[in-house]
Amino acid sequence: MTANNLTDKLFDDADTSPIDPFSLFEDWFAEAQLKEPNDPHAMALASVDADGLPDVRMVLMNARDHRGFCFFTNFESEKGKQLLAHPKAAFVMHWKSLRRQIRVRGPVEVVSDSEADAYFSTRGRASQIGAHASKQSRPLANRYALLERVETLKTSLGDDGAVTRPAHWSGFRVIPQTIEFWKDGANRLHDRVRFSRQLPAGDWSRQRLYP
Repeated sequence: MTANNLTDKLFDDADTSPIDPFSLFEDWFAEAQLKEPNDPHAMALASVDADGLPDVRMVLMNARDHRGFCFFTNFESEKGKQLLAHPKAAFVMHWKSLRRQIRVRGPVEVVSDSEADAYFSTRGRASQIGAHASKQSRPLANRYALLERVETLKTSLGDDGAVTRPAHWSGFRVIPQTIEFWKDGANRLHDRVRFSRQLPAGDWSRQRLYP
């Protein structure tokens, strides 16, 4: 089924046959990769701190499957510490060029070491070194101090020394309990459909929502 046909099916109130939200996500994401001018895999990720105060930042979704959506980060960063302490999150992917967005909410788990190693190996060498050099979210006196740390690491590794994944750098998987698909409509009469499930392996139900 083509992307347009699956989307038409989603918003056809007369068609109540099952839709796999992960398949629908793949259709929308594929279209975003063709039409969104920059970072179609960018998502605004929300977590909460120890006081329950929400925090949000842009991250990149760099892995996904039917288990959930993954991003990778320094676990000593603010988001890393927040998610380890309170393993629940929400994110939104907004594709302005398509006038569409997808919202996801659910519990969070740490990816396996093999998954983290596999993704880290795909990063450019400079980005791998940067993961070692950056004390993410902590105070930095000036940009020169960061660049100096990078150069020190480059010197210690040599021109072709292997860069292994730092122990504090890994990934989180957001396991969706809800996935909402939003499509812009005229006069702000947007189309919204939310998929929900109680358990990670449970069946999905879907509900159209007022805009």
